[in-house]
This record gives sequence, C-alpha cells and structure tokens, in this order.
Amino acid sequence: MCDETRDFLKSLESKYPHRLVELDIESDPDLLTTYLAEIPVLEIGPYLLKAPINRQSLEMTLGAAIDRRNQLEQVGDMSYKRRMDKGRLITALDRFAYWLARHYLLALNIFIFTYVGLPVLAPVLMKTGMILPGRIIYKIYSPLCHQFGFRSFYLFGDQFYYPLEEARIPGVITFEETTGIRDVSDPTSVSRIQARQFIGDEKHGYKMALCERDIAIYSGLLLFGIVFALTGRRLKSLHWSLWILIGLGPIGLDGFSQLFSQFEWSFLTQFLPYRESTPLLRVLTGGLFGFLTAWFAYPNIEESMSDTRKIYLKRFAVVNNKK
Repeated sequence: MCDETRDFLKSLESKYPHRLVELDIESDPDLLTTYLAEIPVLEIGPYLLKAPINRQSLEMTLGAAIDRRNQLEQVGDMSYKRRMDKGRLITALDRFAYWLARHYLLALNIFIFTYVGLPVLAPVLMKTGMILPGRIIYKIYSPLCHQFGFRSFYLFGDQFYYPLEEARIPGVITFEETTGIRDVSDPTSVSRIQARQFIGDEKHGYKMALCERDIAIYSGLLLFGIVFALTGRRLKSLHWSLWILIGLGPIGLDGFSQLFSQFEWSFLTQFLPYRESTPLLRVLTGGLFGFLTAWFAYPNIEESMSDTRKIYLKRFAVVNNKK
C-alpha cells in the first residue's frame, strides 16, 4: 500500500473507526497474479477500491461499509452474525481446506497414479507368487470394470493382449485359442462370465485388473495432471466443444458402435454390422478422452481453488492481526 492511501486512512480513522490489515501480494502467487496491475487495492466490507484511490472515494466507501454493518446489526441478520463469528476463528477444517486448495493437484495425481497403478501391479503379484494380494486387487476392481480377458492387457506372457477372433488382428493368438472359451462374441452368453473370471496363467501371462480402455483413460488423466503441474497450472481450459468433438466423440463412436452391433438387432444389422474394437483403438480413444477431459476440467478446478486460496489468505491475515 502506498503512503498516500495509508495517510488517507489514518486521517479518517476518528470519523470512521476501522482496523487496517495489510496483505503483501508478493507472499502468494495467486494474489500477485490477481492484483499486481491494480495495487493498491482496498477491501472495505463488501466493497472493493482499486487504484487510483482518492480521499473522497475512500471516505464514501468507509461510510457505506459502516452504515451497512450497523443496519445488519440492528435488524439482527443471522447470516451476517454467523459470517462474523466464523471470521474470528481459524479451525482445523479451515487449515485443511486451505491445504487442499494448494495441493489438490498433487493429491489428484497421487490418487490416479495409485488407481491405475494397482491394476498393473496385480499381474506382477501373480507372477511373483503373491497370489492372495493379486486376487484381492482383481476383486476390488471387479465392480469398477468388466475385466473381460479379451479386452485386457497382459504381462509376462506370449502376447500383450489376446483379442477375439472378430477383431481380425493378423498375427496374434486369439482369446478363444488361448483359453478354449467359445461363444464369447455373444454379449448374452455365459461364456462372458468365464472370460471375466479368466486372470491368466504362467504361459499366457496375467491380465491387468482394468481393461485396455480404462487403463488408457486414467493414464491420460494422469499425463495431463503431470503436464498441468509442470506448467505451473497456467494452461487455459479446453473449450467444451473441442472436448465433445475430439474427446467424447471418438470414444463414444468406438464404444457404442461395438456395443450395439454385438446384440445383432434386426433393425440395426443392415446399418451396423458386427464389430469388435481393437486394443489400438481402445487405447487411442481412451487416452484421448482421459487427457482432454482433464484439460477441460483441471483449469476450471484451478480457478475455483485459486479463489479459495485467496479467501483463506485474507481471512488468515485478519484473524492473525487480532492476536
């Protein structure tokens, strides 16, 4: 704050009693970014004054803020009273909320890394003889993914994946050849239950606990989270139309065309012949969806968290000034 503004406030203190709490914008990147081009900035009750500030505007704003406070106190406004009471204390929940607003991206990245990492760990555990922990991971993820063996990646086997014959991928051993399970192409067949329960073996490897597309989706989320962190959370949000067109469109087209074609409904078969997607398409569409979804969402989350951080910084400054 400049000396002139400080002198104005001091000269008006007897007429309009107030307490000055100064907050150094250089102490926090959010404050610096928001107010660098506007300092000095004064928050007086619900009112905001920005440079240039003169004595007349300052006197009018102080008077308006005091009048408003007196009116709210006279009418016994309970919401105002609650806000005032809350503003006098800093609770453990406040400190946690501020910590989360600062470190939410790290927390998200760690969570997603763990979420996508455990399914990759499952086949490692199975291979190393730690059967029980491996099966626990498969069990935990079973409500979260179909876990079909023909749409999963494998580790420590002859191939990285074992697609259905209908995928028509040349030069690979199919899931039917690997397991002997037949009629898997029919989505209503009980064979699909067997395909879900198939974890793998020593020869063919062990499947990951999430399907190919889910692995790609969460890997895409994690990748953008890392990029967003490395760029200082400065990237702007992807436009919603691009997210729908490039992020949602391909995965929706690949997934739903596969789903509806396999029921072989008579009114659809002439337009939509039976198809089984490929691991490459699942990875491309899933990864694109995950990456662009994070690009659309994370900058918006950052904007909200930035506002939260600024609110708490101001509140902490006011409370600490009273001590």
